[in-house]
Amino acid sequence: MRMLRATALGLALVLPADARAQVRAVEVRTPRAFGYFLGDLVQAQVDLVVDAGFSVRPASLPQPGPLASWLDLRRVVVNESTQSDGARRIRLNLTYQTFYAALDARTLEIPGFAVMLASETVRGVTTARAQVPGWSFTISPLREVQPARRDDPADYMRPDGATGTIDARPMLLASGGFAAAMLAALALLVRDRAWPPFRARRVRSFAAARRQLRRLTAGVGTGAVADAAYRNGLLALHRGIDATDGRRVLADDLPAFLARHPALGAQAARLEVFFSASRLAFFGRDTAGARSLVSFTALDDTLRRLAADERRA
Repeated sequence: MRMLRATALGLALVLPADARAQVRAVEVRTPRAFGYFLGDLVQAQVDLVVDAGFSVRPASLPQPGPLASWLDLRRVVVNESTQSDGARRIRLNLTYQTFYAALDARTLEIPGFAVMLASETVRGVTTARAQVPGWSFTISPLREVQPARRDDPADYMRPDGATGTIDARPMLLASGGFAAAMLAALALLVRDRAWPPFRARRVRSFAAARRQLRRLTAGVGTGAVADAAYRNGLLALHRGIDATDGRRVLADDLPAFLARHPALGAQAARLEVFFSASRLAFFGRDTAGARSLVSFTALDDTLRRLAADERRA
């Protein structure tokens, strides 16, 4: 690691008489002084050895940012420690970046800077100034400015690089598979939407009745409002049964209805209880008794089961 030391004579020229005893040494170290190119980071380590009690003033440190059109200061890190003799060592780790587009190898100089130090005691504040000298490094061009002369201009061109052969069959097979999956998904969508050439799908009566029941029970309260909503829910199931059979279906017609729609046979017991609750609500004017037979939850469960059987059918 290259080391640049500020000599005692240099410090005597830079520092006043009262500060020479306070700033003992200034050292600048860089990993290397050559081998840099456009855009490279340039590291530098500055060691300040000062008397005990002194510390660096942060405001006097160089601030990250552009220093010149070709140089930026990227980062400043400060570490302080105490040596065995009681002196303070202040280490500045500096990171620069160069943007100099060199046409040939040349030496560039990073400017120096001054750092203010302070020591606070009961008698007041003592300040000192440490001057960090500039240092230089060598930057190299990225390419030749003028290549070697060739008689044939084609000689300036580099030959094409060799490339391997790519087997396109796996990609073609994958593309075919994705295309088939897309067509299958499109066919399912067309069928679900009943677009041509598929015929219009029969309305799912029980699914529509369940949606109506959900709207009725949303935010339902108590009393007469709840009773009215319950009777409308019973009517929704009645209309679902009627729409499925294409005619009005009464309680006595239930066996014939189930015979015409065997897919709904598993719900026979629930439908019988439903018709009993409907008779109490509409003919017996006993809504509370009807709800004790078939509650809102039971009515929704019956419609859910009927809608599932209807969908499978």
